[in-house]
Amino acid sequence: MPLLDPKTWQSRTLSGGEYTVTEPATGESLGAVTLGAAEDIATAARDARAAQAEWARAPHFVRAAVLRKAGDLFAAHADELRDWIVRESGSIPGKADFELHVAAQECYEAAALASRPAGQILPSEAPRLSYTRRVPVGVVGVIAPFNAPLILSIRSVAPALALGNGVVLKPDPRTAVCGGLALAAVFAEAGLPEGLLHVLPGGPEAGQALVADPLVPVISFTGSTAAGRAVGEAAGRHLKRAHLELGGNSALIVLEDADLDAVISTAAWGSFFHQGQICMTTGRHLVHASLYEEYVERLAAKADSLAVGDPYREQVHLGPIIDSAQLAKIQGLVESSTAHGAKLAAGGTHEKLFYRPTVIAGADDTTPAYAEEVFGPVAPVRSFSALDEAAALASAGPYGLSLGIVTRDTARGLDLAERIPTGIAHINDQTVNDEAVAPFGGIAASGTGARFGGEANLEAFTDVRWTTVRGDVAAYPF
Repeated sequence: MPLLDPKTWQSRTLSGGEYTVTEPATGESLGAVTLGAAEDIATAARDARAAQAEWARAPHFVRAAVLRKAGDLFAAHADELRDWIVRESGSIPGKADFELHVAAQECYEAAALASRPAGQILPSEAPRLSYTRRVPVGVVGVIAPFNAPLILSIRSVAPALALGNGVVLKPDPRTAVCGGLALAAVFAEAGLPEGLLHVLPGGPEAGQALVADPLVPVISFTGSTAAGRAVGEAAGRHLKRAHLELGGNSALIVLEDADLDAVISTAAWGSFFHQGQICMTTGRHLVHASLYEEYVERLAAKADSLAVGDPYREQVHLGPIIDSAQLAKIQGLVESSTAHGAKLAAGGTHEKLFYRPTVIAGADDTTPAYAEEVFGPVAPVRSFSALDEAAALASAGPYGLSLGIVTRDTARGLDLAERIPTGIAHINDQTVNDEAVAPFGGIAASGTGARFGGEANLEAFTDVRWTTVRGDVAAYPF
């Protein structure tokens, strides 16, 4: 029996209108969902808060068992869920498998959070027991995007639930199933008590209602920097925490001692994986002048060799862009880059939503596809002559998410990484990496720091409470 049945995949009636779930590769309808409106957000938050109190009191092993079961179910239903990720988000099967693997690992790691030591014994000036403990915040609002829909939902939903919270999840309508309804179905089968997880696909209005709702003290948002600024500003007005994981324009620095035979595959993956629709995508290739010409030639050849097409029906390296609006943005940035003097070394063309992997040579500060986040399969390449120049170029711009450095001298690579402010750095690897056990997050315009993974989840989804206990009632001077 399938996990997801379009006739029954939404258990509650919503009032935001019907939305057709579309396959980007073909334009075909995969089903329909009902969107959540502001009043639905309020109802969901109220129901989640009511259910959360008992869940928070449940023994840690009860919560952990539900999370472990959910992890098992992502593997048990992998074939069905893989098809949804491929068809709904335009992912190739390998990328879908990666999402399923990470989703399971996020659940297993979250299960371990349920029994983590929850506080400290403190010294006190008075004759009393003084201690802190972490308590659930209550209800966590999760706003997740389309590009890695399962991962970017589950990495907040799983730890928030494990730590005793209720959750209201608003996935992007374009990936409402694999980024939202799939999670609801998995957790229902795993035995999560009713009322704790509410999935309401919706647009900006639903997101605004979630941020403003007084019963939702913590917002976990993943999306564009522009939208993240609005979320952060609104959360500040409502005096609630907002954990923001935003955009990026990450650099891959290739030093003069790099092995180009090894580097080109790494570089291509960094820019072209999932059509470049990843926040960590390698958006700037900074290559030592001694390797620059050969690097451009070989990266362009690699781009030209990659197959682009329908990932559900063909064996391809790249699938479709999510929709026509995103494709138009990519095309506009590429065209304006060549108009500013950059050279198109590969790609720059598309058929329907299938955009060819693109290499732009001669990039500089005036090249729009170099200076801005493209969110598409575009690799701008720029040369440098000295380490100081490479460090300055990589540090320039508003973002600070991920960094890759390729060199045979790892100590030199680590030293260079220390000079470039980012939330993530990889030596001898490209910029797109994610593990459930690792903290994840960017700085500056890329977000508010590491908010996912391990200790970061404890800080994100709990509050610290100070408690004291006396044997006798305290006496005071009056």
